[in-house]
Parts: sequence; structure tokens; C-alpha cells
Amino acid sequence: MTKTLKNFQQKAVDNVLAYTQMILAGNAIKTIVLQSPTGSGKTFMMSQVINKLATDQTFDHVDMCFLWVSIGKGALHEQSYKSLKKIFNGYPDCHLIENEFTGGRKNINRNEVVVLNWEKLRAKDNTTGDWKNILMKDKETNNFIDVIQNTKEEGRKIILIIDESHSSTDTARAKELRDVIICPDITIEMSATPTLTDMVLPYKVDPNDVINEGLIKKEIIINENIDNISDDELDSERLVLEAAYKKQAELKKAYLDEGIDINPLVLIQLPNSEEGNSKKDVIETFLQSKGVSQDNGNLAVWLSEEKINIETPYLIPNTSKVDFLIFKQAIDTGWDCPRASILVRFRETKSEIFEIQTVGRILRMPEAHHYDNEILNKGYIFTNIKSLEIKKETYNPNIIKSLYTNRKTIDDFALRSYYKNRISYNDITSSFYPVFEEIFCKYFGFKKGKFEFLGENRKSVQGKLLLDNLTNNDEIILNKTIEANIVDQVSKITDTNKTSVILSENDKEAYIKSILSSELNGFAAVRSLPIMHMALLRCISQYLGINQESDKNWVVTIESIILNNPDVVKKLLNLAIEAYKPIKLKEDEQKENDKDYWNDDWIIPVTKNYNPNTYEKVDSKLSIYQPCLLEINRSAPEKAFVDFLEKHPETIEWWWKNGDEHMQENFGIAKPDGSSFQPDFIVKYTDGKIGIYDTKSPGFQEDDTKIKSETLQQYISEENTKGKNLCGGIVIVDGNNLKINSKSEYRTFKNNPEDWDFFK
Repeated sequence: MTKTLKNFQQKAVDNVLAYTQMILAGNAIKTIVLQSPTGSGKTFMMSQVINKLATDQTFDHVDMCFLWVSIGKGALHEQSYKSLKKIFNGYPDCHLIENEFTGGRKNINRNEVVVLNWEKLRAKDNTTGDWKNILMKDKETNNFIDVIQNTKEEGRKIILIIDESHSSTDTARAKELRDVIICPDITIEMSATPTLTDMVLPYKVDPNDVINEGLIKKEIIINENIDNISDDELDSERLVLEAAYKKQAELKKAYLDEGIDINPLVLIQLPNSEEGNSKKDVIETFLQSKGVSQDNGNLAVWLSEEKINIETPYLIPNTSKVDFLIFKQAIDTGWDCPRASILVRFRETKSEIFEIQTVGRILRMPEAHHYDNEILNKGYIFTNIKSLEIKKETYNPNIIKSLYTNRKTIDDFALRSYYKNRISYNDITSSFYPVFEEIFCKYFGFKKGKFEFLGENRKSVQGKLLLDNLTNNDEIILNKTIEANIVDQVSKITDTNKTSVILSENDKEAYIKSILSSELNGFAAVRSLPIMHMALLRCISQYLGINQESDKNWVVTIESIILNNPDVVKKLLNLAIEAYKPIKLKEDEQKENDKDYWNDDWIIPVTKNYNPNTYEKVDSKLSIYQPCLLEINRSAPEKAFVDFLEKHPETIEWWWKNGDEHMQENFGIAKPDGSSFQPDFIVKYTDGKIGIYDTKSPGFQEDDTKIKSETLQQYISEENTKGKNLCGGIVIVDGNNLKINSKSEYRTFKNNPEDWDFFK
């Protein structure tokens, strides 16, 4: 399958080409810098720049060739070479310098791409000052210096491309190689963390564009739930290892549940000092106790003095059996293994700083898109470092998140939320819930939305559904002997003793899954079965009164009802699936045409992580998240709004601050242009009403505020016609008061103060 450029990649390629044309036309500045995050596809973008320069007739008049400089750690220039060869697929020609120029070749051909190792090529003997690399030494045949000179004498321009240009390109030897020996006509640098000066033409890729395209993870979580590991005997080193081990197992299961064959990799970084050796012993002993070792192929080691199980065909693929990789700094820049998901970092005496390039190793998405299960869209770090500083952070500053908070228990709360969605998975989605409820009520003669489960509803199910004397037992054959000489003739065993056994949890789960799976009618199982299961739980719970108040083990009770009434359950599901198919068809058409998605049953996430650099703890009794974490630099209207809410516990049950990121877990409303509007606050009142509010400064971006206000009012009106109890509007600060506009047509406070009421 041919790769195509993402929108942000195409813009980057176009800008680099435009700069190249400027230089070819005589621009004084000869260096272009492409600043783009790790995982954004820098190699692919630059390959397309080269391809365009080599094949587009716009550049036919220019005789040029390309030197691709890769850093040398871990033979990464070979990885770049293999990637380029695969992308180019035969043209332009691409060669490793050591394979092509040791036999005396005189020059680099037109449009040829030569990949070389920066560290190896620039190395000199400290005593004599002579070049170490045979390609650079004086000899009877041409050395690399001669090749460069011969190429220039033919009138061929040299375009030098430096990958990861922040690394080892500003030393004296590097400058000699670059500026004196190669002396390129154009230099193109690529880096996530470049050094920018007035003498470069820069283009920066927005990290949020990379995230939104699904190429890199949405968040990095540090020490997630590490305090939940209850083992007082674990020291800090083994604690972070245990946490990483558990998280790897969790991610592996999540991929399996999604039907995806990916083995998430854990990177364990040793301190670069002598401490690293003792840490390595601790790590290997711990992993050995978990059945992970070099011998069984689950552990790889990448150190300067020891390399085990790191061969590219073995370590890199998503299906590799390597679960853990121990390293120091060999893979801190440029190394590409998208399945890497977890980083373990140990405290080092001299430094408490994370190198961002190391963190970048767990940023990539293994299949270049995000998944429905949000835990797969995050990277995880476990560390015993006491404080954390991200060195040269150039990504989204909100991507590193280590502050953790929990949501209070909430009842009867769900909103319709808007989110962009580009993919249909042939799955049953949350839009199945109302369809199943309709079928459920019709079958049993219930009035939809009327939960008289102690009276008429119980009577309605008599004779149709077994609710009493439920068992979770099964029968198995007991003491039955079959003679060996008739084994092949036995087709069915009926006349035998049986014994009753309690179903194991695994058996219960398998039986329920079997009941649900039998009625899928062509829908994909992985994502559909949980929705079908939840539809049954919801309806039986609501209409028959089996809930947490009446039965502490209410889920177990409902599942027992399912197991004891398989024929009825199958019939209900079959009827509901048939009624749902045309709805699903329209839903998929809408996703394809409009590329949007409404979640009819969105709820506030149970947990959330925040960046300690941008969020702080705030004292709050009414925040739904405890502890309450808010942005350090939050706006004055937001501060005033929260202060007001906290002073009114008699009318306010809880409040929630919406997230700014365009993520499925945040609450959104569709604007007319199809983009998402995420109101600042959701407030639950003690009388049951739900308020949705967006705080603004008077006069700020009034055109956009008008769109948001009228969109919000339309949303509230539409949802209230469906039985919701919503209110809300745009809130501003006016002196010591808060004012709110809840009009269907928005007019500014400055010109129409009569449209604005006191917020109460």
C-alpha cells in the first residue's frame, strides 16, 4: 500500500520546496530547517521533497544530487537508507556510502541519494589529526573528498540533508566536514529540537496537527496509579518495574480485545553512569521472576558492550515477541519502533532530567492512527525520579501528564457529545441503546421510560422471563466410561450420570459471549459485544429494578437472568439488530460524508491526568474531580465563575471543567461548519438541572462567540425536546457580578446589555 502525505506533511513539503526554489533563484540564506515532532514522519516528508526535486519538470533545469546525513548511534543511517530505498522504489537511486564509494567511484550521479554516517565520517585521530574513516583518507583511488570535488566540477549542485540536526553537527570537525569539504549549495536540516538562527529559513510543523492525524499518542502519563500497587516490601526500583510490567499486560490485553496483533514494548533506560550496571542486575532479576529473559527471546539488551535480540527483523515489528528492551543512550534519537509504549527511567545521582528524545521513543502510534480504547492512545512512563523536567520540550506542552484525579460517583447523567470520527468499523455503536430499549419495552409491554418495576413491570414479564430461582450452575458428565474400541462409533452420550457444578467466571463470560455472538448478524464482534451486553444490563436494571440500591451484586444477578433465559435474550437481540441495521447504515453514511460523530451517551471520564507544568491543585468541595486540578494560567472569567460556584453548595451539586483538547473524552457540540465547540463548564444543580456554560471576556472575538452562543442554545433546545433538563449560555464578568446570555440570537453585552441577566 502506497503511503500518502497527511495534510500537515503536504504543507511541510510544499514549504521546503518553496524555500528550495528561493535559494536556487539566488536567495542569500542557504539553509532550510524543518522543525517537526518525533513521529511526524520527517523521513517520509523529506523523501517526497527529494522525489519532487528529482522528477518534477519544474526542476528539470537544475543538475543536483543529495547527501543524506544520518547520526551514527545504533547504525541508524542504515535504517534511514532502508526506509528511503523502500519509499523510492527504484528511483531516485539510493546508496550507502560505504557500499558504493570504497572502490574508487569518481562522482555522485545526477539525482542520486547517498546516505552516510555522520559520526563515522567525521572522526579524526586525536594524536595525528588524520581522518580515521578509510573513505576520507588519502589513497591511490578517489576518496570521499575527491568524489565531492569531482561532482562539483561537473556542475552538479549538492543538497545536504541532515537528519536529527541537533545532534553532533556543531562541533569543529562536523563544521569542517559540512562547510569546508562538502560545502553544499543547499542544506536542509530536520529536527524536533533544532537550533534556529537568523541565517536559516524555518518551517515548523504544529504538534497538534500530528496528534490529530493519529501519528503520535495523545498523552504521556507518568506513574499512573503507581500508588495502587499494594506491596510494602517493594523498593522504588522494583515498584516502577512492577508498575510497568502490569501496564504492559494491560495494553497487551487491550490490543487483543481490539482484535489487533501488537505486542507493546517496554523500554528500560539505565543511568549512564556506573550505577547502570547495578540497575541492570536488579532489572534482569525482576524480569526473570516474571518469566522474561534473553534466552526465551522476551528481553532485548542494547548497550555499547552488549547487544542481544536487537536485530531489526526481530525487535522492530509490531508482532515481535520482545516485551522489554534495556538500553542506555543508544536509542535516544532517531530510532523508530512504533510499538514502544512504556518507558521506565531510573533515578541518576547527577541528573533528574529526562531527555525529550528518549521520551519521543514512546510517542509513535504503531499503526499511525488512534484507537477507540483511549489507553492505547497514550504513552506511559514509570520512574523513581523525585522531580521531573522535560528538556527541550517541543511537542504539545500538555502531552506530559503526571497529576492524577478521580471523578465522584454520579447518577443518571449522560449528554449527547460531538466528536470527529473518520472510520467505520462495522460495529454496533451506542446508537443501538434506544433501539434495543424500544424492542425490550414492546416485547414485555412496558411503557418506555416508566420504571414501575415493583408493580406492573414485574407482572408483565411473568411467563416470559425467569427471574426467580436463578442458578449459575452447569451439568457435566459423571463417571462415564467409554470403551476404547467403540470411541469412533460414539456420536452422542445421553444415558449417563451428571453432576452439577458452579460455573467459573470464565465459563460464565464465555456463555454470555456465546449468546450475544449468535445474534451479531454480520456485525464485528470486538466492538459490538460490549454494547449489546450494556444494552441488556441497562434495560433489565431500569425496567426490572435490579440495581445497586436493591442488590449489591446487581450485575451478577442480571447476568444470571441472561444465562437462565437465553432464548428470550436471543430473540430480543435479533429483533433489535434488524431494527438497528438501517440506523447503522445512515450513521456510517453520515460518518463518511460529514466525518463527524455524536455520542448519545457521553459521560465525564472516571479519571483524568494533567500536566504538572500547566495545572495546579485548587481547593474545591464541589468539583466533580478530586483533587481539583485547574490550569495555572486560567482566564479571569474562569476564576470568577469557579469562585461563584463554590459559594453556592445549596443549589449546586457538582461542576466540571471541560478539556480544551479535541478528544473523545471531552464534551463537544457541533458548530455549523462541522468543527467542534467545547464549552468550558458543565454544572449539575441540586434540582436535577444540568447547566452548560462558556466563559468569555466582553468584546473578545465576538463573531466566534456569537456562533458558539447560538450553537449552544440550539443544542440545549433540541436536547430538552428529547427529555433533557438543560440550561446554559455565555457567561461574562461585569464588575463584581456575573452576567449570562441565554438568548437564541446572540447580541453583544456592549450594545445590548438588556439581553444579559444576572447569573444566579
